[in-house]
This record gives sequence, structure tokens and C-alpha cells, in this order.
Amino acid sequence: MYLLPNPQELNYKDGNFLTSYNTRIVIDPRIRECNVIPASLLQKCITQWTGLTLAIIKGTPETGDIFLTLLPEYNDQGYQLTISEKNIFLDGKDYAGVLYGVQTLCQIVEQCGGILPCLEITDFPNLMHRGYYLDQTRGRVLKLENLKKTADFLCRYKINEFQLYIEHTYLFRGSSEMWRDETPLTAQEIMELDAYCRERCIELIPSLASFGHLYNLLSTKSHGTLCELTDSEKQPFSYIDRMDHHTINVTDERALPLIIDRFTEYMALFSSDKFNICADETFDLGKGRTKPLADKKGVHRIYIDFVRNLCEFLVEKGKIPMFWGDIICAKPDLIHELPAETICLTWGYAADQNDEQCRKMAQAGATQYLCSGICGWNEWIPQLETSYQNITRMCSYAERYGATGLLNTDWGDFGHINHPDHSLPGIIYGAAFSWNNDPIPFEEINRQISMIEFKDRSGQFVNILTKAPKNSLFGWPKAIIYYETLALGEQNLNVLEYVKSLANENLIQKANDTLTEICRQLKKNTVNMDSSARSLIASYLIAIEGIQIFNEIGSAIAFGREDFALAARLETWYMSYKELWRENSREGDLHHTSEIIFWYADCLRNRKISNIKLYPVT
Repeated sequence: MYLLPNPQELNYKDGNFLTSYNTRIVIDPRIRECNVIPASLLQKCITQWTGLTLAIIKGTPETGDIFLTLLPEYNDQGYQLTISEKNIFLDGKDYAGVLYGVQTLCQIVEQCGGILPCLEITDFPNLMHRGYYLDQTRGRVLKLENLKKTADFLCRYKINEFQLYIEHTYLFRGSSEMWRDETPLTAQEIMELDAYCRERCIELIPSLASFGHLYNLLSTKSHGTLCELTDSEKQPFSYIDRMDHHTINVTDERALPLIIDRFTEYMALFSSDKFNICADETFDLGKGRTKPLADKKGVHRIYIDFVRNLCEFLVEKGKIPMFWGDIICAKPDLIHELPAETICLTWGYAADQNDEQCRKMAQAGATQYLCSGICGWNEWIPQLETSYQNITRMCSYAERYGATGLLNTDWGDFGHINHPDHSLPGIIYGAAFSWNNDPIPFEEINRQISMIEFKDRSGQFVNILTKAPKNSLFGWPKAIIYYETLALGEQNLNVLEYVKSLANENLIQKANDTLTEICRQLKKNTVNMDSSARSLIASYLIAIEGIQIFNEIGSAIAFGREDFALAARLETWYMSYKELWRENSREGDLHHTSEIIFWYADCLRNRKISNIKLYPVT
């Protein structure tokens, strides 16, 4: 039997508890906050895996009952689960402890059915704040029902904070020019999700771009003159441009009131006492309209002054500011100019991520969350091994440098092409190691995830998947950069040289043969999986075919050949991809992805696009 996250202490005893149709789930009357949620989750689980529907009551347990109660002497969010031959007692420090204990008990029921081993578990988290950060701006905007499913998943693995990255995909009043081509979330949806999360001990924290990464806002005619660089509203859409530019001109007297107005409207929807202002990757600061002031005061000075103004406004409103730490890490002592409540989100996503930034920020006295990565951005399937290595490192650094939380990020970048369910293993890595940092080897935790989450008796599902992204030779980032180099005149000689390296039929064939074998293994393994998880196979098969198709496109470009059959295959595949997208996501940036897909299809037929052909590299 496996449990994720691993409990801090587990001891097996002799005997078993036999679940009966007379067994009742008894709630201690002292549990008042959302008291029926844990009991209902347990009831549903027992019905699904034993066929027994147990009554839920309040009061005192009798022999044969399951009792959910409070014992305040445990650690915060902690619980003790005791399964004996006569009863099951679940004692939580608080409501969260009861809920987390129920989630552990549910995992036991899923693996053991109605005959549960006698045991004692004492459990509590290493980190009090365990978060998941989902990009809802640069590609996908999940439907509300799917955001709720995400919250259910986070609750299952004891994650207690959830943030949605928003630039323009919330329906701000008076900003129709910004979101008119998008499918934004509404105020009612945010408030409904906030309440849904709160019942599951998840704090839904507002996160809003406020400094850099304001592409849609600063590309409008209404606000284009507030951009650091001139003529931003005149430029064609570009994924690269969206990532690299569109910092607000902080020297313009309209800038601060505009951002504060956005804060005021957005924060009112949330019950959280925190607010993430982002303020990251202000690449253009001091290079355009703010250059005169930057030359006089320095870029870091005008950066920290604007961030301080935003943080002080939030503190006045009773909020705890959070911000990404990539800029301040170059001048850690500037943290003392921000309100004491401020939380620095120190991030790094490499497999071999070093501890330099979090060490410097700790030495400067910053309150920190360390931020790891799912590593699915720009990938058809996430780089799970990179994600595992990154998350385990960041969790160890969090313990070493006294960070108060872990925030595991899931970015969208060039269109958020990977299916949301493909992030599940990476989310579980973050949940597992922020709760209990005891090491679990990569292949072993994948085996446990396969069995616990995907109900795969063989334990092979996740380990099979780890091989797929390693065979992506002309991946989505290369495809985007190549497209924008040719179609939009971006200057990137490296990608042209890389494409030349794909003029190797054996290289492409070997990668695609490996991917075909992975598909065969996935199909063969479906018999080992519960029916509830088998539907996920289709999304992986579609993603793997996408990798294969783009590998072949890279080869076609490198050899300078037309391929009508490949163009038709690309278009047919993309129809299935769009159908899968629309099952859980609104349209979002799908239209931008379509433009690129069809550009490649047209060029494979040797059609000219804006007087530029596909094959200038030969």
C-alpha cells in the first residue's frame, strides 16, 4: 500500500477493520466549519470502492463506526489516524487536519476496499503553505467546472493554496479592448471558485500582472502610450514579443492609478488576505520612456519604488503582498524597503537549480516562498524528470533556508499547448515533497503515482510517459521561433542553424520510432488501469502524434522539400487536438495556435505566406 504524500509516521498493527453496511461516519459536533465536506468525500469514496453507502451522523461513535473529531494538541494541519479492529478514529488538529486525514483514509480505501489494515498514522506538513500556480492567460483559460476539478485534485494531495495567473483574462470593467479577443473569467466565476476552494481548505490567492507582462493591456489604443517601448499597439501579435516586452512606464502619472484600480476591482472577489502583484521580468525597464529617470536614479531604484507603492497600497487594504523575486535577487537588500509583511516568491526551474538566489534572499531577511516548476510550458508533454529534479531541490532549499512555502508553477508561455491533465504528476511531486521531504527516487514515485492516481496495477504508466518529450526534436518553441523569424522578421540565426541540423533522416526516424513504441506501450497498459483513468490515454496519444508530426516538419524544412501528405496529416491531427482542447478549456489563445499550424500546413505545400517561403535555410 502506498500513500502520497507520505505520512510522517506510519505503524502497522495486527488485524483488520471490516467495513459493514452498519458502519456510520460520525462527525464530532465540535467540527463546525464546512463539517460535511470531509464526511461526504469519505462517504463517496467508500461507496465507489466497497459498494457500501454509509450514513453520516453527528454525535458519539459506537463500535464499528468511523469517528471524525478534533484534538487540538497536534501540529497545525496535522492529524492522527487510528484503524483498529473495532473502530476508525481520525483526530485532526483543526478542520484542515480532519480533511487531510480523510484524504489519507480515502487512499487506503481505494487500495484495500472494505477490509482495512490496522495501523496508526501521525502526520503533519513540513511546509505550512503548499501552492499550485496555473497560467490562465497565455493560452488556456480553463472552464469553471475544470477549475473546480483542479481544486478537488489539489485537496486530494493536501495542497492548500491555488493561484491563477491573470494578465487580461478577467473581465475588467471598462477594458473591453483588452479582452475582446479572449474568453475571460467573470467576477461571479471567481467568487464561486473562491467559495469552492475555501470549503476544501484551499486559499484562492489573487495574482495579477502589474508591471511587466502587460501585453494585451499595453497593446491597446487606449493604453498603448503607457508602454515602456513606443508603438506597442502597432505591432502584430507575436508570442516572443508577448514574453519579452510590454512593461508599464512607471514615470507616467497614469500608471500607478491604473494598476491600483485593477487591484481594487480584482481583490474584492477573493477571501484571501494575500495578493500576488507578480512584477517579474521587467525586461524593458529603463530602455524606453523611463530611460532618462533610469540614467539618473538607476533601474533598480525605479523598480523598487513602483513595487513599494503597490505593496503599501495592499497593506493599507489589509492584504499581504507577494511578488516574483527575479529582479530583486540582484539587489537583495532592497527587500527592506518593502513592507515587512511582503513575501518574495523566489523562483528557478532548472533541473540542477542552484540555491544562490534563495540563499541571498534568506540572508537579506526576506520572507520567502520557493517556486518550482511543472516544466510543461512549451511542451506537448511535460518534462517530468526535469520537474522532479527541480521540485526536490527547491523543497530541500526551502527547508535549508527557512522558506515558509512552496509554490509549484504551471506556465503557459507560447500558447499553453500541453493538456491540463498532463500536469498531474508534476503537481503531485510538489505536493509530496512540500508535505514530507523524505526522498523517493524518481522511478519509484512515478510508480506510486501510477498506482494511486491512475489506478494502474502495473505501476508503469508515468514512467512510460517520461520518455516521450526527450524525443521532441522540432519542438513547439523551435516551431514558434522559426515561424516568427520568417513570417514576422524576428532575428534568430540560432533556430535556422538548428533546423539545418535536422537534415538527418536517421535522427528523425529513430525519434519517431521510439515515440511509436511509447504509444504501443501505453495502449498495451490500458488493461491495467481503472476505467476512470483510461480516457486520459487519448490525450497522450494525440500529444505524441503532434511531436512526431513536428519532427517530420523539421525534417521537411531541413531538406527543403514539399510534403502534401504531411500537411494533410497536420490539419487532420489538429482537428482532434482542438476537440480535446475544448473539452476543458475556453477558446483562449487557440486562434493564435491555429495561425501557426495552418502556416506550416500551407508552407508544406510550398505556398508563399506574405512573400516568404518555408525553405530559406538551404
